[in-house]
Amino acid sequence: MVERFLEQQPAICATLLSPEVRKGQSDLCTLNETDVSNAEDAVSALKPMKDATTLMSEESNPTVSLIAPINAQLFQDMTGTIGDSPMIHAIKNAIKTDLLKRYNSEAEKKILHTASALDPRFKGLPFLTVEERLEVYRGVTEEAASLENERTLRRTEVTEAPEVTGTLEEETPDGPSAPKRKASSSSLLVSLLGRSFTDTEGTAEPKTPYASAEEEMERYCKASSLPLNEDPLNWWRVHEITFPLLSRVSKRYLCIPGTSVSAERVFSTAGDVVTAKRSTLKPEHVDQLVFLQKNLQIPKC
Repeated sequence: MVERFLEQQPAICATLLSPEVRKGQSDLCTLNETDVSNAEDAVSALKPMKDATTLMSEESNPTVSLIAPINAQLFQDMTGTIGDSPMIHAIKNAIKTDLLKRYNSEAEKKILHTASALDPRFKGLPFLTVEERLEVYRGVTEEAASLENERTLRRTEVTEAPEVTGTLEEETPDGPSAPKRKASSSSLLVSLLGRSFTDTEGTAEPKTPYASAEEEMERYCKASSLPLNEDPLNWWRVHEITFPLLSRVSKRYLCIPGTSVSAERVFSTAGDVVTAKRSTLKPEHVDQLVFLQKNLQIPKC
């Protein structure tokens, strides 16, 4: 609002000086030079906050991975400099004091830093110390290995579960008869040529999930960072085969929205759908209409 006033200040001043406007008015209150200078200082000091708010309010890519780097950048921008006016100095101190109260718990820091580490745009974590950075990478590696262990355990349980068939086998005096399977061609190939063509000495031992996750994390850190204008979700979709363990962890964090703006917009959209003339819509139809409005993309001709 203040920025808009400063843009229109010449027109406002000219209007206030017009005889038609001043007719019948003994005194018109307006801003003096000091007020205008303070307004300009306020707009300059609050510009980083405005840009951060606009960025986090977008629906295209407002993931939780943006919070930690934006918070660190705002904290840096709100540090006072020598040439700051008293107005700018007061605004920066107020914002910096408020930022110090936010995201202080270890649980919040862990989620935010992990999400930023899994975002290929911010994986370098330049706003953290070297020790903190290594701790975040170690935590991501351990979580990726834990997910792989759980997946292996579930796969083993499914494999070892007894198979239930819909028909009963015919019993014989020696017990139920089981169908005999023919030996596959691969088994015959191994039986005939396995001793000559199997290199047992060169066979590497299978890696543990933690070793695999550690290797992926090392390659991930060495890979080129993603430009800031690119989509990290699309990057993970392309590199899911290259980093299978880390991609599972990234899906757990990068799906978290950074703000509640999107949810509030859904309520606004529902209010536009259910109007006084459409008050008899069924709940399932309202859900379908809101879903289509938020997800249907009509190509431009």
